[in-house]
Amino acid sequence: MKKMMLRTMAMVLLCMMMTATVFASNAEKVAKERAEIDALSAKALQNLYEKMPSAERVIDNCYAYATLSNTGIKLGIFGSAHGRGLAVNNATGEQVYMRMEEMGAGIGIGVKEYDLIFVIGTEAAWNSFISGDIKFGGSAEASASDGYAGGAIEGASMAADGIWVYQMTTKGLALEASIKGTKIYADKKLNGM
Repeated sequence: MKKMMLRTMAMVLLCMMMTATVFASNAEKVAKERAEIDALSAKALQNLYEKMPSAERVIDNCYAYATLSNTGIKLGIFGSAHGRGLAVNNATGEQVYMRMEEMGAGIGIGVKEYDLIFVIGTEAAWNSFISGDIKFGGSAEASASDGYAGGAIEGASMAADGIWVYQMTTKGLALEASIKGTKIYADKKLNGM
């Protein structure tokens, strides 16, 4: 009886140690992925500011912004892209790690890496963006009115109500004409949801 109890206790202890190791390993993976995304976000902003210095003032003064680093593939009539990034609320300091999925249909060929930098103008737009309620598709004017200050966000396209987007290609070349559907949503694993 004593041997059975000792074996049971040893098994329970072993299971607890294995669970703690797995938990620590997952925490390390999450911390590593967050650090990678933080670096990608900083690089995306740096590239944007180098190409369009006026964007720095826009990002500093907007309600919130988000960066997504993406890889897109287009082969024949089908294409897709996936990405990851960070949304930052300038008003509250909140940070939300994000994911992106995109599907497209149209003619084209190529692979490209690109950054999307979103300018978010209002609390309502922020809430819609981080909750994944907005699905993006199509394109807009090269310079869209911000609707608040009476000015324009030079080089940005209007993506949705209260949201503008800059697109910066970082690597590759893709020749395409397509209709795209893009879904952006909070990363549950990285945000601890």
